[in-house]
Amino acid sequence: MSSLSADRLYALLPAVQRLRDAEQGGPLRALIAVLAQEFAALEDNIEQLYDDQFIETCQDWVAPYIGDLIGYRPLHGNTRPDAAAITSPRAEVANTIAYRRRKGTAAMLEQLARDVTGWPARAVEFFEQLATTQYMNHVRLYAPATADLRSTPQLLQLGGAFNRVAHTAEMRRPEAGSGRYNIPNIGIFLWRLQPMRLSQLPLTADAGDASGRKFRFNPLGADAPLFRLPHTEDQITHLAEPINVPEPLNLRLMARAVHAATDATPDDDYGPGGSLLLARPAANPADPPLPVSVADICICDLRDVAGGWAHETTVDANQISIDPRLGRVLLGSAVSGPLLATFHHGFSRDIGGGEYERSPAGAELANQHEARGAEALQGHLDAIRSGGRLLLRDSLTYAQTPTFKVDAVTADGAPGIEVVVAAANPARPLIAAAGDITLGIGARGRLVLDGLVISGGALVLPASADAEPRELLLRHCTLVPGRALHSDGTAVSPGAASLVIAHPSAKVRLEQCIVGALQVDVDAQIELVDCIVDAGDASAIAYQGLSADSPGGEVSFSECTVVGKLRARQLTLASNTIFFARLGEAPAETWHAPLWVERKQEGCVRFCWVPPGAVSPRRFRCVPDEANAGLLPHFTSLRYGDPAYAQLRSATSALIREGADDEGEIGVMHALFQPQREANLRIRLDEYLRFGLHAGIFYVT
Repeated sequence: MSSLSADRLYALLPAVQRLRDAEQGGPLRALIAVLAQEFAALEDNIEQLYDDQFIETCQDWVAPYIGDLIGYRPLHGNTRPDAAAITSPRAEVANTIAYRRRKGTAAMLEQLARDVTGWPARAVEFFEQLATTQYMNHVRLYAPATADLRSTPQLLQLGGAFNRVAHTAEMRRPEAGSGRYNIPNIGIFLWRLQPMRLSQLPLTADAGDASGRKFRFNPLGADAPLFRLPHTEDQITHLAEPINVPEPLNLRLMARAVHAATDATPDDDYGPGGSLLLARPAANPADPPLPVSVADICICDLRDVAGGWAHETTVDANQISIDPRLGRVLLGSAVSGPLLATFHHGFSRDIGGGEYERSPAGAELANQHEARGAEALQGHLDAIRSGGRLLLRDSLTYAQTPTFKVDAVTADGAPGIEVVVAAANPARPLIAAAGDITLGIGARGRLVLDGLVISGGALVLPASADAEPRELLLRHCTLVPGRALHSDGTAVSPGAASLVIAHPSAKVRLEQCIVGALQVDVDAQIELVDCIVDAGDASAIAYQGLSADSPGGEVSFSECTVVGKLRARQLTLASNTIFFARLGEAPAETWHAPLWVERKQEGCVRFCWVPPGAVSPRRFRCVPDEANAGLLPHFTSLRYGDPAYAQLRSATSALIREGADDEGEIGVMHALFQPQREANLRIRLDEYLRFGLHAGIFYVT
């Protein structure tokens, strides 16, 4: 607030002037208000100039200039606006002097890796883990030459970032990601997956359980590992420990911690504000849920065995058993429900439905409705069909099959109606349909779905008698590939379409979505940006027309990963995209090519991985090419629900990992700028490593 406000300036005028001004309608007061705005802008500028003198408060463009005063060397950063969080030198400039004072120490290298890459990191001095004859005046009790076979943590962390077992020397260099244990070697371990929060979800009952005791955390009813919410390190000299990094919860280590924990000394992972919490609903729905005490929790193995789950008959009647490795819960016979769970699962980036930070669309619309508590949605959808927004306020499962409606506009020149159905921030509602969901978008209508997860059926935009255009926009949505999941995480119907566009005048856009196969009318248009299209297998059909022998409509892909075959009338543009497809086995295969575009004279395919034998428009710097004929992308996982879903392995050729138009990664993970992060870290390691040391980068997740 400016100290020279319009009211204060006006009050400084003589009373006679103010009286005459009031008699004439206040023109002088209006002039003073304009001057006050200019004074406010001037004061803001002066305050910002003061803030720009400090690295903590300066604007982004000022940081390199402050860095120049202390000899900071800028990195070769990406200039794209969405890469600002990665390339901003603010943290580096702020810590440059501290880096130089502690040059070469493990704590400094660890902090440097976190500041440069933005990933959690741990630095390891491998000479500390060598099996050597020790000097008796300086005995290192933490580095015995033989492993303690009775130490569960030592055995479970063997060979990893927190290894405490001595090794014999390796002669390979760590720069290639292979050699570790030697005197000059330093290891920088990085965690690329991030914990994604889901809060206060009812546990999902096991479909084949008649006892009512078996549940899963995953609202889709599939097994999925739980992840740790890392604790922030308090001291700059502190080396990261397992509690400080986001990795899957270890069954045995968590069992030891929970067994030793009490409510007075809570376990590191279980409890309010931790990685995992179970709670019971309060008697008054307005009150917060009541947490389950850690004394009532038992961490144990609940894998499938003959006759059911392991320990099913031996669990204590008053305890709740949890398997964090599978995301399963088994209630004791005396435990009553329902139970609410707050937990974290792992994924590479903010895409699809999730409780991550986002801005729901439609805030400017006048007709606003809200839904919560898994209530019926159809009444709200009918109320906004003439324009408005429905905001879903929680992450519960809505077991319904609603119809999304947008009224038609037939008057000449009149604008169309916009309807938005969005998840609030933060929320991840799941619409578990019993069949296909109809999108009743009228002439010139526009429907926006934002932040939803939809399973059990496809979204269907049917054809209509009129030829008026209509629009469909999906943002941050997940249309579960295969429509639903088995308990083991496999798709119920691999290759089943999750989005069917039957209207020839439809224009569809998908942004940061995960979807299954697409069926699009030959005259419709569809655009995908930052999306995963997953048919379930590279030989299944990911994109086609409404019938088995017809091509899909005009399509474009930007920074996407497509798993499955594609047939389109026209591929307007494909950029930084992986088309992971192959033909099926003869004689059942009827397609001529895994990527089959009919109009090859129009469109462009640039900086993409295109399968061999593809029939596509002209290509520009695509792989594989004549010089690299056998080049393939290698994925960590292609099963939806896995933490590393659609992530390229580090063993993938650099021609793919650095083959995008900005030397980034081809595919949906392009926005993470992983090659740039790694390159910047290597530049900084060369600057801050002590003479004679060699550093290697090792990806833990």
